[in-house]
Amino acid sequence: MKKIVFAAVLFGVVSLGSGAVLAAESEPTVYVIQKGDTLWGLSDRFLKDPHYWPDLWSRNQSITNPHLIYPGQKVKVFPDRIEIEGAAVPKEAPAAAVAAAPEQPAEVPVKERAFTVTGAEGFLLEKDINPSGFIISTYQNREIVGEDDIVYADVGRINGAKPGDRFSIFKKMGQVSHPVTNFILGYKVIPLGTLQLSETEEKASRAIITKSYQEIGAGSFLLPYRERRREVPLKAASQELSGYIVETKTGNNAIAAGDIAFLDIGRKHGAEPGNMLYVVRDVAVDQRFIDVPVGKLPEELIGAVVLVDVGENTSTALVVKSIDTIYHGDRVEFRKK
Repeated sequence: MKKIVFAAVLFGVVSLGSGAVLAAESEPTVYVIQKGDTLWGLSDRFLKDPHYWPDLWSRNQSITNPHLIYPGQKVKVFPDRIEIEGAAVPKEAPAAAVAAAPEQPAEVPVKERAFTVTGAEGFLLEKDINPSGFIISTYQNREIVGEDDIVYADVGRINGAKPGDRFSIFKKMGQVSHPVTNFILGYKVIPLGTLQLSETEEKASRAIITKSYQEIGAGSFLLPYRERRREVPLKAASQELSGYIVETKTGNNAIAAGDIAFLDIGRKHGAEPGNMLYVVRDVAVDQRFIDVPVGKLPEELIGAVVLVDVGENTSTALVVKSIDTIYHGDRVEFRKK
């Protein structure tokens, strides 16, 4: 029930009928799924926020695949939830037709919401890597360079490099420690852009910056280029997840929708790209107004994030919704019920 309260606070509910608020036992509105309907669309239409669909999926066990729903399935719309039933055979269908009907209707593929990542999001480096090389100088020793500028790298023919080779440029920032345990999780790494070699020597090369996300300078390290722009479709988590925002891309303590956060949740915890988690915060009891212990108060729901890149123990997340300021150290979670 706590998850239902969370979803209602974050995403709002639809006012069905003349009353502003309906009781949970109110008679639901029934909708029959049509060809082309999606969980994303149903959440947007009935709960007024499409980001609710992973919760909708996880609470409807009849939906075994989030990308496949069937025309004919009935949707019961309550003020705080949507319930999906199995597809039913029309009552007026002849007996012979009923007997010949397949157990399940034909699957209708649907495309759910996806988020575009550009490759500039960054990640937490959990273990040491061997860079392909470093930018060792810039044209005319400029402090900062950008797109179309010339730089020099310690990558040459001895490394197998040749003109036309492309590399991604990164900057290694400081160590990231856990806000609760102080355990060192790794180093924050920020992508700066890409470059292409134009001329090679035995142990060095000249290159041109082909893309820049941020200012680039000497000392930045290189890795083999790979296309990082991609679509990350929403995907309901296969198990419960719980962790913390351990760092932000900007380094700011406060973030909001559209910002990037780094979490202490990774593959070993069951996390996958596309998983949506809620950002929650404990509410402190004001002891001035009570005489006896009241225990834990319901958590405050702050927003939602979607995982866009997942490492072994950490992940990169996009903040997709914030109804209040989100802070470094806030908790994130996904609950099945």
